[in-house]
Amino acid sequence: MFSARTLIKALFVYVAMPLAANALETMESPNSVSKEAVLWVKQAEPEPGVVNFTYDVAKIYEYFSYAPIWHDYRAKDELETQINIISLAGISQDFEWRAVILRQLRASGDWRAYDVFATDSLLALIGYIESIPEFGKSWYFGTDISDALPRPTLTQTNNLIVSASRNELYDFVFKLRPDTPQYREMAKAIVALQDQESMYWPKVTQGGLIKHGAKLENPDNLITNLERQGVLSTYDAQRLKIEQVGFYNAVLVEAVKRFQERHGLKRDGVIGNKTRRWLNMSVNSRIQILALNMERLRLWPTDREKIILVNIPNYEMELWMDSQLVLDSKVVVGRPSRRTPLFESRLDSVVFNPSWNVPVKIMREDILPKVQQDNEYLDKHSYTVLSSWVNGSVISSEEIDWESVSPNNFPYRLQQSPGNFNALGRYKFNTPNGNAIYLHDTPAKGLFSKSRRAYSSGCIRVQKAEILAQVLLSRSGLEFGDYEYYQRIPETKWVSLRKKIPVHTIYQTAWVNDDGEVQFREDVYHYDARPKRNAAFSLTAKNQQS
Repeated sequence: MFSARTLIKALFVYVAMPLAANALETMESPNSVSKEAVLWVKQAEPEPGVVNFTYDVAKIYEYFSYAPIWHDYRAKDELETQINIISLAGISQDFEWRAVILRQLRASGDWRAYDVFATDSLLALIGYIESIPEFGKSWYFGTDISDALPRPTLTQTNNLIVSASRNELYDFVFKLRPDTPQYREMAKAIVALQDQESMYWPKVTQGGLIKHGAKLENPDNLITNLERQGVLSTYDAQRLKIEQVGFYNAVLVEAVKRFQERHGLKRDGVIGNKTRRWLNMSVNSRIQILALNMERLRLWPTDREKIILVNIPNYEMELWMDSQLVLDSKVVVGRPSRRTPLFESRLDSVVFNPSWNVPVKIMREDILPKVQQDNEYLDKHSYTVLSSWVNGSVISSEEIDWESVSPNNFPYRLQQSPGNFNALGRYKFNTPNGNAIYLHDTPAKGLFSKSRRAYSSGCIRVQKAEILAQVLLSRSGLEFGDYEYYQRIPETKWVSLRKKIPVHTIYQTAWVNDDGEVQFREDVYHYDARPKRNAAFSLTAKNQQS
């Protein structure tokens, strides 16, 4: 009956994952479950060995005198929705075969087999969610779940029993979602894409740059593609086809501009390689990206009372105060070879006219090679050579035998003085963290005009750094006159904030904006790439939108 499931599970090798210490201390012994209960579960499971948490499931059904607990169709829908989304994200073959079996069992009408397997799947979902703080940044950014998930903690298992006994299982499962409306909106977007899976999505194969007025080799393909993408109305698409438009006209240009805006591309209406690649992306690929980013929501903070958020692939920073968005700004983040890490910190101070202690890697790879080409490079860019960072003495660059030193054996440290040439600009926003990453101003303002802004060595350059400093310090009680004074003086000045502000860097390549439009962004660090799967499974609970 379940040959598809058997094939999928045959590919999945379970490896015992060490349980967390608290889980070891709280899980009950299998000896506390009766043999009758274990036998009942084994007789109920659709195939031998399908149920992973046999003793936990047996304990639950023994408590309920072997009566079904999945009475509410909404609870079934919610469980299947969450498991299907994990399946679609491509991070777990375990959840992929669970999605298939749940769908088949529900259609079969075998209530006992469905009930037992749904309870086992709920325990797997709980174990998955409880493991996210430790393993989530690995699962969601380039790897997948290869080890068996730990059993859920006794606390959550007891909460499950209490909820089921009160006929509140739907509420219990629903609360396992990420606590943000984005999850619901992105689920809607996936369902909408699945409704179009069977439709014809023609590709745009015409090469080169397609500009306004250019002759189109296959105009119907472009028109249909733009209609499917939701940026060209059905009325306009039909009209253009009836009129047999053969040129890239103004209507099509505006549709492409809307498409480019939704994908973080330069909004110029020109179809080049990047625009063409997004136009030709398959429906299944878009679904996978959306599902993966839905699971990433489980990692990010949901509180907007007071926080700075930097979405790396969107190259944007947001400042929230009193649950209101008070500032958004373009940012420049680390290039792929020097990625800005995902981190959490607290912004504790603003530094006016900062000096820059050059990191060793940047000194060796970027600056010293330039010094070898130009002996006056350090003086031109206001660098001072120090013997060390701690009470280091100044070393005259003229005293250094540049012919005998190389970037890898340079024994000194470099510091850039405050000023217009300083790489940190006029403001540094101090965020203590193990990666030595912080937000700062920059003299290189031209990079903010680019659509792709991954150029730094890891730190985050803020376009509206001056406004950010003003807002932060005014909220900390600083008088504007003091602010102007600190801005004028050439010396470095540290100003502590009255209350530290949480700072989080996140990585979302897809979301739904306030207008209900699905946004996609370039996977600049290649975190979206997943192992290839044999099949893509669909959301069954299409009517579950709450």
